[in-house]
Amino acid sequence: MVVSPHYLASAAGARILERGGNAFDAAVAISGTLAVVYPHMTGLGGDAFWLTYSAADRRVRAYNGSGRSGYAVRRDCYAGEAAIPRRGVRSAITVPGMADSWEAVQREYGRLTLAEVLEPAIGYCTGGFPLSPDQHGGSVLAGAALSAEAAAIYLPGGRVPAAGSRFVQRQLGRTLMTLAAGGRDAFYKGKIAEEISEYMRKAGGYLTKEDFADHQGNWEEPLAADYHGLTVYQVPPNSQGFTALMALNILERYNFAEIGHGSYEYYHLLVEALKLSFRDRDRVLTDPAFSRIPLERLLDKGYAAELAASISLRQALAYDSEPVGRDTAYAAVVDSEGNAVSFIQSLYFEFGSGAVAGETGILLQNRGSFFSLDPQHVNTLEPHKRSFHTLMPAMACRDGKPVYLYGTQGGEGQPQTQTLLLTRMLHYGMDPQTAVNEPRFVWGRTWGEPTQELRVENRVADHVLAGLSAAGHLVRTAGSYDGIMGHAHAIAVDGNGYLSGGTDPRCDGAAIGW
Repeated sequence: MVVSPHYLASAAGARILERGGNAFDAAVAISGTLAVVYPHMTGLGGDAFWLTYSAADRRVRAYNGSGRSGYAVRRDCYAGEAAIPRRGVRSAITVPGMADSWEAVQREYGRLTLAEVLEPAIGYCTGGFPLSPDQHGGSVLAGAALSAEAAAIYLPGGRVPAAGSRFVQRQLGRTLMTLAAGGRDAFYKGKIAEEISEYMRKAGGYLTKEDFADHQGNWEEPLAADYHGLTVYQVPPNSQGFTALMALNILERYNFAEIGHGSYEYYHLLVEALKLSFRDRDRVLTDPAFSRIPLERLLDKGYAAELAASISLRQALAYDSEPVGRDTAYAAVVDSEGNAVSFIQSLYFEFGSGAVAGETGILLQNRGSFFSLDPQHVNTLEPHKRSFHTLMPAMACRDGKPVYLYGTQGGEGQPQTQTLLLTRMLHYGMDPQTAVNEPRFVWGRTWGEPTQELRVENRVADHVLAGLSAAGHLVRTAGSYDGIMGHAHAIAVDGNGYLSGGTDPRCDGAAIGW
């Protein structure tokens, strides 16, 4: 079973499985294809986080494929500025980590070569593909933020290309061929790194060849929490994944058998549990190499009981969080042997920094723009540091085997939608597609809005919306299947190994199983 936000990426993963690859090969093929066919959401210039399950080892592992800021990137680079620019080459201050993660996952568990699994992505670069409606919409939204080099690729002839038109990325295709032939070292220590760093030097950026040469992602033990017979896994910080585990620990205090799905109580409790986890997240989340993050306290069941006791069933907590994120691509795959991969990747904003590095065709991410210039802030900018990261794939196991793989795009919306998906599948018996299709909410300023609104789709009952408003939630209704809710996908595995998948109708994805 394969799920992803673009049907061509899902098909690429299925093709690799049919050719004898395993879930790890297929995941890299999906990731590479998404980097081509969903360029406004993700790309070779961005980061990726992975949760892997090896059926042979019966073990879940995490890979942190996020990049660090350059050695020369300091707060005084932005002296006199209130914040790091959101766009342009001076926002591209962290090394892209995705290419490294591809080789790491494949080298550890894959069966095919990197060249074999990148073949679909390269083919869609050089031969073209039908431009998706979502890319068209992203181009309308962010086209003005593109550099001249980027606009020449993504706005050919100075216009937003029509949905369905053939879209070709020959420069990126050449870069992917170089990577396929030379592996990660071609990206971080060879021609690709040289070209990106030379572009940076000429354009006033800060990343250097040394920054690329020293990059290394890392395998880590995932974080885990027990929840109603499941062990739920998340990648550790600098990811915000622990917030979803905190929310589940809080919700474990409530009896969902007595809480109707879609009721006022259902939505209110989820929102309040998530707010409490965000409050702690905002205090502590950054690169753990620079600041201690008290995970043993945050994930303690006793602490969760204290937080649950603070929730009022009739009054919303007043809490103001920061805007944290934009566009992302989540995908998952399970093979016939029981291997499973849940992964997510991003450029941060749509089209990232908006800057393409020279002739590489690589859009550089602007993830580093989320660093703070306040020296007292926990996520303050420092050299060779990973930023607070929104990316967080999820996996839930029972008796040591995966039963749910799930995730979504959407910054602060990621732990919110993940909590919706898991509670719907586990407590209410929904299949993945139904769980994805049911009405969703997103709280906060995940898309940069000035107020802490609770956006709720208008398919939620009027009396529920009225109850949420009466409790003090700043409710704003959104349209049916509104894109602001993100693009969610999930795979469920029953006790007999039967697979079911769901992909979001808000995107251009597909669930493919056989």
